[in-house]
Formats: sequence, structure tokens, C-alpha cells
Amino acid sequence: MTKHTSDDFQWLESLDDPAALAWVAEQNETTRARLDSDPRFAGLKQSILDNLRDTRQIPFFAEHAGWLYNFHQDEAHPRGIYRRCTLDAYRANSQAWQTVLDIDALAAAEEVDWYLDGVSHYTEQPQHVMLSLTPGGSDATVSREYDLEAQAFVAGGFAFPYGKNHIAWRDLDSVFVCPAWDEEQLTRAGYPREVWLLQRGQRWEQAQPLLQLDQDAMMVAAWRFLDAANPAAPDAITAFDIIEASDSFYSKTYYHLAGDSLIALPLPPRAEIEAYSHGDLIVKLAEDWQFGGQHYSAGSLLAVACTAGSGKVGRIAELFVPNEQQSVEMVEATLNLLAIIVIDNVKSRLLTLRWADGGWQPHANPLPTGGVIEFADQPWHSDLLYYSYSDFLTPAGLYRLDLLAGGEPEVLRQQPAAFEASGFVAEQLQATAPDGTAIPYFVVHRRDLVLDGKAPTLLYGYGGFEVPMMPYYMDNFGPQWLEKGGVFVVANIRGGGEFGPGWHQAAQGVKRQVSFDDFIAVAEDLIARGYTTARRLGIEGGSNGGLLVGACLVQRPELFNAVVCEVPLLDMLRYTELLAGASWIDEYGDPADPAERAALAAYSPYHHASADARYPLALFTTSSKDDRVHPAHARKMVARMQHHGHDVLFIETEGGGHGGNTGQEQTAEELARVLVYLYRQLMD
Repeated sequence: MTKHTSDDFQWLESLDDPAALAWVAEQNETTRARLDSDPRFAGLKQSILDNLRDTRQIPFFAEHAGWLYNFHQDEAHPRGIYRRCTLDAYRANSQAWQTVLDIDALAAAEEVDWYLDGVSHYTEQPQHVMLSLTPGGSDATVSREYDLEAQAFVAGGFAFPYGKNHIAWRDLDSVFVCPAWDEEQLTRAGYPREVWLLQRGQRWEQAQPLLQLDQDAMMVAAWRFLDAANPAAPDAITAFDIIEASDSFYSKTYYHLAGDSLIALPLPPRAEIEAYSHGDLIVKLAEDWQFGGQHYSAGSLLAVACTAGSGKVGRIAELFVPNEQQSVEMVEATLNLLAIIVIDNVKSRLLTLRWADGGWQPHANPLPTGGVIEFADQPWHSDLLYYSYSDFLTPAGLYRLDLLAGGEPEVLRQQPAAFEASGFVAEQLQATAPDGTAIPYFVVHRRDLVLDGKAPTLLYGYGGFEVPMMPYYMDNFGPQWLEKGGVFVVANIRGGGEFGPGWHQAAQGVKRQVSFDDFIAVAEDLIARGYTTARRLGIEGGSNGGLLVGACLVQRPELFNAVVCEVPLLDMLRYTELLAGASWIDEYGDPADPAERAALAAYSPYHHASADARYPLALFTTSSKDDRVHPAHARKMVARMQHHGHDVLFIETEGGGHGGNTGQEQTAEELARVLVYLYRQLMD
């Protein structure tokens, strides 16, 4: 395998160099000519678009002061509208939606390529919102205060320039601002390093500085917890102000703002504050913790009594201690309870605890297990929970449940079935990694599948940042892949969060190769069981998953016949110099450190692309508006492979950014192109 130390294609890192832009345009034209001209492409795109625009799709919402707010895109509103209706209207499916913000109209009026990145309601008076608007889908945004009743921006209201800013309401007349519109405000990773408190009517020069980190830190954020549960004074609301100062991606210090004083909370560096309720900080540990003579295990969820105004820590209670097949995914504090989504052998279950007799007590709930539970909304000052439930073959349902009152959940919506699921089955299997570890994975296929090695099979993975890969409904891949005889596989490899911090840390930093080995082991297991062969096996991954499939492409090119590598990291020796790359040193290691650089160089896909290997035709995708993972990763990889004489496909979209924040038309086009590529490589 040829290893490259020089970088002949660094010129492709430029986002405005005419030569780089001409190279991208030529690649796009070539790939579109090959894939978009396929007679199946137009029909696929239209079918996917019709599904996205199906009015029976669930309009998920957030409830504020009796209104259900929803962001909606359709043919008439490609950028989208922010709209609302009442619960009664929603139950009746009356479509009595009231538009409170039209992004298409705003973009036209201001002649800016606006997309909506987020809406932050002020909790106690939710008609006041902070809009985050992004040009073209980038992570960086502008923020402006908007009045939903007046349906207008607030004259003289809060407004902040373009940047990767963090803005959070403190109260109606003040906001925490972590600015990122000036180079001096940024860490090396490109994120905010300062916290300010700005009062309504103040100029920026009058804002109160609260904290400044070194430029070598990762980022800082600030927000306010509102704890409405106060048994001694039911009408009182306790505010608990938090500043999160991250030295690196996983190591942080939490501060409590008490008056003008910052009090460092005595939590371990690898801990996350998930909620604040009944005077307790709800804390998830990513490392073992010795405190007050007690030992608390990594992965545990704790209730840490902490007094607002002083930051004084009192009793600590263990709420949930996971076993080796469990992890805590999400926590929501309601008025009287804690709702905790636990991953148990890569399936969801809900754990609920009620505050009683000065502590958290088990509380029964009727939610199902065996699929995936996701919180959709938890309205302020209530015990209501809106949640969805689905799995590979079960369309999502949206449910409403009063956790305190109990009873059966109310079904508000059911996503329409995209395909007839009775003819298919989802199985959970295990492969064995080279070090003997059992690696679970899901396989979805026809019930009558014959294990003769002939099935076109797509293997999907991620394996990073403690993110779990859970079963999800196959609303597009069902009719467009499963019904055409394809097999779909999701690998739960190390580096992810399926089994807690240990599962993640087993493939972190210099141990990254473990994640690739796990993925390859799943691929080999699929072949050994007779599902497929290398000729019919494809792999797909995005972002960190793009690194995963890129590494597997160069390490085992003979094992696959299709590789979909989306918005990837691929140059692991320069990744810290590109956009937000420096923020991921905790995850991958630092190329400036000789020992860690050696580990990165050992697998960096860009540096292992070889003239001697025989690679399958791979498809690389990225976005010129991706300001998180630089498009140069994909550009340079493709340029190097082509330089070595390999045939490679490349598409760089103008909009969408890293998270695909774009219109439905582009979403449908991108998926249709991927499907055409997979058909040609694995089915034809």
C-alpha cells in the first residue's frame, strides 16, 4: 500500500479559487451525466419527493402556551414556513394551520439565501422567539428576535451577526451571548470562547463579560435552567444559570452564575448536565467518579443536589446504573418526573422516576419496548410527554401521554406505511471482531430470502462520538431497496454509544482502527452467513461514517463493490487545520503529537489511496456550504484516486451544509442519485 507524505492536492482546500471551483464543476457535470441520465433517476426523484410532501406525514411540533408549532416545507414553500395550530385542530386533522413566519418570503424580501436553522422560544412568554437563519444551510447563522403575534422582527430587539454563535434566553430582557462573528472571539476550533450577558437596549460594548477561555480550548456555552417544581412555593420558579466551558470535546468545567460570581461545580471533567429539577442537577457520567468517599461508575445517571445561588452540592443519588448492554440516551425533566430513554441491547425503553418524599422514586409507564422511542416534545410546566415510536418495519407514531396521570397514550398521528412490511423481517445478529468482541448488527430483508450469497446488500455504519445507531423506519429504502430485493444492514460498532462510554472509548483516539475492524467483521459475517458476496456488498456512511467507509475502502477494497462516502473526514493529518476539525482532537487524536500522528497516518484514507490497488467505483458527496467538515476532504481524496488512474464519482452540492439543511427537491435528488448508483453497482 503506497503511503503519501506530500499533499499535491492541497489547492483544493480553497473555497473561492477559480481552479478549485472549475475542478468541482467538471466533476459534478461528469457524475450527473453518468447517474442522472439513468432512466430510473427521474422516477426515483419524483417518488421520494412525493413521499416527503405526502400530507399524511407526521407534522411534529413543539407546544408553547397552548399552540403547537411546526416547521413545514412543501412545493409551495420550498424553504419552509413556521406555523401553528391548536391541539383540538391537530386532533381533528383540520389543517387549520396559521403561518407565523414564511422563510421563502423573507429570503425574497431580503434577497438572501435564507434557511431556518432553529427557533428558540422564551419559555415563560413563548411568543418571543430568537430565530437562527442560515444562508445556504451552513452551521453559522445570524440570530434575530421575532414576535410571533405581530409576525414581525422586534424593532430594536436582539440581533447578532453571522457566526457560529451560541445565543440563549436568560429572561425576557437579557440573553447569554457566546459570540463568534470576530476572529478574536474564536477558539482554534472555530467556536466561541467568550460568554457575555446582554441586557435589552444595551449596545454590545455595554454587555457584561462573564468568562473567556484560552484559544486552545474548544468552546463555551451558557443557558438557564428553569425549575418550576418547588413544593415549598408551588408558584415560584427557580432559575439556575449554567456556563459550560469545554477544554476539549469531552472534557469540560461547569460553572454556576450566582449574581455576578462564577462558581465552579465539583463535577468530573467527563460529565454532562442533562437537566435540573427539584433542586437536583441530573448528571450523566462518562468516567468513574470518586466523590465524598463514594464511587460512581461511568455511564451512571446521578441526581446531585445543588442549591441555586450558591452552587453548594449536597446529597448524590444514583438514578440508573447501566449494565454492559445498556446506556442512557436522553433525559427530560417534567414538572414532577424524570423521563429517561435507556438503550437496552440497541432498543429503547423508557424509565420514569417521580419526585416523592425528598427523592426520586420509580414510576410505572406504559411505553413499549423493542423499537425506538424518541422524545418529540415536553411542554413547559406540565407532565405531558409527546413521543414517537418506530422500528425498521413499523412507521413512526406520534403519541401524547400524561406521565403523572398514567393511562393509555393518545395516538395523535401515524405515519403512512411506505411499503407492505409483512413480507420482511428485521433480525439482530452478531459478528466477532478480531479481538473476540461480539459486534451486534441489524439485518432487514425479505422473509423468504434464500441465503445463497446473491442479495444486493447495503451496510451502514457510523462508529464515533458515542452516537448510537438505532433501528429506524425505512420509508424510502423500503420501497426503493427492500422491495427490489435488497438487504439493509446497520452495524453497531465500537466508537458509538450503543453500550455506553466504554463502547465508545474502545475505539477512541489512537484506537480508531478498532471501529474499522468491527465494520469489516460485520461485512465478512454477512458473506459467511450467505446473505451476500463482495460483488453484491456496498457500504455507506456520512461525516465520521464517511471516514469509516473511506478507511474500509482503502484497507479492504476487494470486500465491497459500492462505497457511498458522504460529507466525510478523509485527510486525518490535516483535519485539525480545516474548519471545525480542531474540536475533534479528543475523538481522533492530534496530528501535532508524534505518537498520535503515527496512529492517524496508519489509517488516514487520503494518504493510503494507492495506484496499485483495485478499488470499486466509489461515490463521494459533500457540500460547498459545509462549514463543519471541509469539502476538501472529499475533493482531495477523489483527485488523488483519479491521479492514480481510478474511476471515481464525486458530487458537491452548493447548499445544504453538513446537516443537509436544504429544500425537499435537493434532498430527493441526492437520495435518488445514491440509489441509482447502488442499483448499478449492486443490482444490475
